[in-house]
Amino acid sequence: MQRKALNKKDALWLGFVVLLALLPLAPVVAANSFHMHVAILILLFASMAQAWNIIGGYCGQVSFGHSVFFGIGAYGAGMAVVTYGGTPWPGILIGVMLAAAIAVVISYPCFKLSGHYFAIATFAIVEIFHRTFLVWDWVGGALGLDYPLVKEGLKNLMWYDTKTGYYYCALILFLLIFGVVRWLEGHRFGYYMRAVREGQETAESLGVNSTAVKLAAMALSAALTALCGAFFVQYNLRVDTPMVMSLDMSMKFVLITVLGGSGTLVGPLLGAAVLIPLQEYSRALWGGLGGGVDLIIFGLLIILIVVKQPAGMIGIIRDIGKRVLKQKSAAKGDSADGTP
Repeated sequence: MQRKALNKKDALWLGFVVLLALLPLAPVVAANSFHMHVAILILLFASMAQAWNIIGGYCGQVSFGHSVFFGIGAYGAGMAVVTYGGTPWPGILIGVMLAAAIAVVISYPCFKLSGHYFAIATFAIVEIFHRTFLVWDWVGGALGLDYPLVKEGLKNLMWYDTKTGYYYCALILFLLIFGVVRWLEGHRFGYYMRAVREGQETAESLGVNSTAVKLAAMALSAALTALCGAFFVQYNLRVDTPMVMSLDMSMKFVLITVLGGSGTLVGPLLGAAVLIPLQEYSRALWGGLGGGVDLIIFGLLIILIVVKQPAGMIGIIRDIGKRVLKQKSAAKGDSADGTP
């Protein structure tokens, strides 16, 4: 019986599944704490980009305001520990729910805008929240919140001697968010989001309530983003407004996804796998200069991607796959014709 040839899509999925199977073994291989730190950030930023990908990639609403939800999640966990002396878990839950609620409230009027007008409105929202939190004493104001030393373990989501605990938490977060997006790809709601992205008027003519779809997508995206923010503050043991609620952080959500391939499952992981090692290893190699070098290189990569392949790195991989298949087909054709 002749075996069915493995097509390109199956090969990509097989590679992705193998990668997921190997991820839990990273602490065994990357014993060095700095390498573990880079691996944790790759998983975290891939999760952040994937959360943004729900509204920006699949639903087609380019938001530059996701650092607001990221910051709300971070402050929720931070205040639970620093201000109220408890564990971060109630703060994480409150931050996630509050981020989703605020996303719906601020997005409803913004969704009446479209295209670059919507993007500009989200820029303004980030600046409003940024300035508000800077002068709000209840959340620490400009000084921020510094974590006290508490007992390490899963209860307080804190470890001192090793980063292994943080790594596995980041891996669970990564699998959770990627699992949600994978489920959305095959669910009816996922088709509604893609229909809105391709053409809102056409989707509405087919009976899709575009406003409800966009609000639900934004709420889900904001909730998952807040979850990432909560982990971020637990890992850094400090939170302040410029760190979590800035235009710089919002741009990372967008650029990582665009580099890897927006509207795809694997794209955010590819983008994070390029940006984070570039950022961290350049800083380790060149010290203070690395903070500028990595941004220069990353900016050039974004320009090349936008000009040459708007679909991102996943589009480049697809193009290479098509060329390989064409070459194989041409070689088979020559062999069938008897061409030497």
